[in-house]
Amino acid sequence: MLLSSASFARLPRAASAGRRAVHALLDKPPIISYGPPGRSAVTGHVATVFGCTGFLGRYLVSKLAKAGTQVIIPYRDEDDKRHLKVTGDLGQIVSMEWDIRNEEQIAECVRHSDIVYNLVGRDYPTKNFTLDDVHVKGAERIARVTASVGVPRLVHVSHLNASPTSTSLFYRSKAAGENAVRDVFPAATIVRPGPMFGHEDKFLTNMPVWPIWWKLNHGQTKARPVHVMDVAQALSNLLGMPALSRTISLPGPSTLSHEFLLELVSALTFNPPSRAPVLPKRVALMLARAAQNIWWPALSPDEVERRYIDDADTQGDWALVGVEPDEIENHAITYVRRYRSAANYIRPIVVPPRPYSTV
Repeated sequence: MLLSSASFARLPRAASAGRRAVHALLDKPPIISYGPPGRSAVTGHVATVFGCTGFLGRYLVSKLAKAGTQVIIPYRDEDDKRHLKVTGDLGQIVSMEWDIRNEEQIAECVRHSDIVYNLVGRDYPTKNFTLDDVHVKGAERIARVTASVGVPRLVHVSHLNASPTSTSLFYRSKAAGENAVRDVFPAATIVRPGPMFGHEDKFLTNMPVWPIWWKLNHGQTKARPVHVMDVAQALSNLLGMPALSRTISLPGPSTLSHEFLLELVSALTFNPPSRAPVLPKRVALMLARAAQNIWWPALSPDEVERRYIDDADTQGDWALVGVEPDEIENHAITYVRRYRSAANYIRPIVVPPRPYSTV
């Protein structure tokens, strides 16, 4: 006797109530997979990437999809996710609308996944979301729903400088978010990357435009910049590894001062060093507070505070994720060449020597 379509649709739900799909079994290879490794292969894995439309997210989605993983890309704005559709083969990129405050939508986004990545973050508060709303409450909500649905693995991306005692609200909220995730998903993997540089960054490509803000603290603030592609590869590699219930630090390979980075940008672009004055911290904070009255994103007071905080002197865990991070000098020209004049556009690359005190 043939079953009606409605009855047939209810069978899988009834048969699998309270259990995960067979391809999501912990520490087991995918059941359904075919093809050699590559874009048109199928690994049998499904990954959800929250924050996929952001700076790091687009590169992670590309690397996962290129390996044959089906990727769920939650989005808020239809236009923000269009470029991700072509990063994977037909049917491998599945977009789903979501809101960080809607638990039902979060559950739908993670229901069929083997692993969930949370890359959601904000550099500054907005009228709709405070930093705690995104980094703490939002992170806790994603982790709690992920655990309740039965997804075995969660990767939560924080920041290298996350600390409950930091003078920066951003770094304190990142630390609080880590604790909130651990409380509801103890087996989560916490990843702490350093400041990332790449095509859409707010680090290296911002220096030729606003050097005055990078001269704060007389340029002596120490940074450990890391290539966004290296971080994306590290996150992608976690999918093929046993679950790591620990914190993984991914700082850049070298510690560099803002002063040297400004000199590097100046040498690569053949533009003279900025003659902007070094603003006192009190003046910079005052200007940043005033800038919050305009209707486009501007440097926030907390970002000014971060320009005075050195990156944490933490040992990197790159060997654990099978990645060797590249130095910033090897890639910087790719991202700052556009700031050269037409006369200097194809001139040879000139990299200034590092100070002896640089690590």
